[in-house]
Amino acid sequence: MKHNICELFDIEYPLIQGGMAWVAEHKLAAAVSNAGGLGIIAAGNAPVAVVRDEIRKAKELTKKPFGVNIMLISPNAAEIAQLVIDEGVKIVTTGAGSPEKYIPMWKEAGIKVVPVVSSVAFAKRLERYEVDAIIAEGTEAGGHIGENTTMALIPQVVDAVSIPVIAAGGIGDGRGLAAVFMLGASGAQLGTRFVVAKESIVHDNYKQRIINSKDVDSVVTGRSIGHPVRGLRNTMTRKYLQMEKEGVDFMELEALTVGKLREAVINGDVMNGTVMAGQIAGLIKKEQTCKEIIDEIMEQAKELLSRKYVI
Repeated sequence: MKHNICELFDIEYPLIQGGMAWVAEHKLAAAVSNAGGLGIIAAGNAPVAVVRDEIRKAKELTKKPFGVNIMLISPNAAEIAQLVIDEGVKIVTTGAGSPEKYIPMWKEAGIKVVPVVSSVAFAKRLERYEVDAIIAEGTEAGGHIGENTTMALIPQVVDAVSIPVIAAGGIGDGRGLAAVFMLGASGAQLGTRFVVAKESIVHDNYKQRIINSKDVDSVVTGRSIGHPVRGLRNTMTRKYLQMEKEGVDFMELEALTVGKLREAVINGDVMNGTVMAGQIAGLIKKEQTCKEIIDEIMEQAKELLSRKYVI
């Protein structure tokens, strides 16, 4: 089960923890890295001082590699782009924009650059900037999404670029990992499965909402304004979708969601908050440690990939 991203990131298993705002902090990142995967701290919209503190705390908990996810639309993105250099972070993943203007400074500092993309065109464009790998994320993922499914997106991106492709979106167990290997990916990024990890700081209400969810509980808001976000159905999403149907303007829709992810993650308001989760949520039925999650995924994938199928 050794793949080129294991060598690239100096990790044991080809599993990356998603950079989820308010969720992916130092404890979760360190636990994933200690279990053999690649833990990620999400910078989100956090102030630089907060992100610096998270990085330093992660270093106290693990001697293994971990990364930082930078949301490029954040007003603090430029400062955090410099911060990861100053703090000696070795791996950066990016989302919500293009990291092109930061890539030269990161590469000069020896940082591995791994953007999240949702299209072939974007993957090809970033390869020209000599990024180290691509995270190709399908629409099954939680949070901000594109339109292509993982099943369709991964093989097309793999065919289009020569660098490692990491699959994301709708992957929650060893079957999903084995499947994306067959599609040509070098590994997988998981988000929702790690939300319910025992080391996750997420409120128990949020975790239980995922554990008790069904396959039909996933919903996408914001499509009418070109800002699709996937989460679990609740009072807030029903109100949002009704407002979209009525043609309410962008600013009013945005106002409905301000601070709502924190309300769900930290305060546990899963009715009026934003419960970001992927379509894989209905598959998740228990809380486990990060080591238990990773060991279970890897054993299942190994068993599946060892089988001989006759066609």
